[in-house]
Amino acid sequence: MLEKFSLRKNKKDIGTSDNDHSIDQLDLSSIPHHIAIIMDGNGRWAKKRGLPRMAGHHEGMKVVRKIVKASNEIGVKVLTLYAFSTENWKRPKMEVDYLMKLPEEFLGTFLPELVAENVQVRVMGNKDQLPPHTIRAVNKAIEDTKNNDGMILNFALNYGSRYEIIEGIKQLIKDTNNGKLTIDEITEELFSNYLMSADLSEPDLLIRTSGEIRLSNFMLWQLAYSEFWFTDVLWPDFDKKHLYQAIAEYQRRTRRFGGV
Repeated sequence: MLEKFSLRKNKKDIGTSDNDHSIDQLDLSSIPHHIAIIMDGNGRWAKKRGLPRMAGHHEGMKVVRKIVKASNEIGVKVLTLYAFSTENWKRPKMEVDYLMKLPEEFLGTFLPELVAENVQVRVMGNKDQLPPHTIRAVNKAIEDTKNNDGMILNFALNYGSRYEIIEGIKQLIKDTNNGKLTIDEITEELFSNYLMSADLSEPDLLIRTSGEIRLSNFMLWQLAYSEFWFTDVLWPDFDKKHLYQAIAEYQRRTRRFGGV
């Protein structure tokens, strides 16, 4: 098992040549329904170039636009992007303030395109802690795209999976105490309805950039049987050929969901 895992993480699998992967190599009838991405490496990308960390975040924002378009073009139904975690508040205030401005900047320029391309914007996370300007930008995007029925672009913003699970348990206990359901009615399927992703399918494929191999408190419940794909490529350098590579690898795997 460890040998198999290491093979998926070696340089051969990462492949960064422009000619390595193209849309022609994909089975477009078997595209992952839901792709989740941990967008990591913005700070390291900037540091390598002698730039402030904010420059990396700004460059990473441009990549979001490219990957959203590429995902929509090949038929991905749900794209969840880990934009800001509950732990990211620990970063320097200047960096956090900048990150809180990015949704406003991104949606301010990209929203008309999302509307035109029939993409529906959603956000999961604790919005109560977000600055007013961030909430306004997010709510406008949600409102302006609510009637779109194409790909769902789901931002995990001020999101932490442990927080999500605890909040779900609290609501489940309230509903049990109020007589809305009995303990015997509680199942995995029912509990999934108490999560922030309640009306979304679970991710088929998780992508994490920058060489880190961990989940970082991201969709711990939902990723139970997702396929994982890791790459050393930093998020600002990630492009659609890397997306195609991850999907091609996904299509070569056999998903057994605990069976044989």
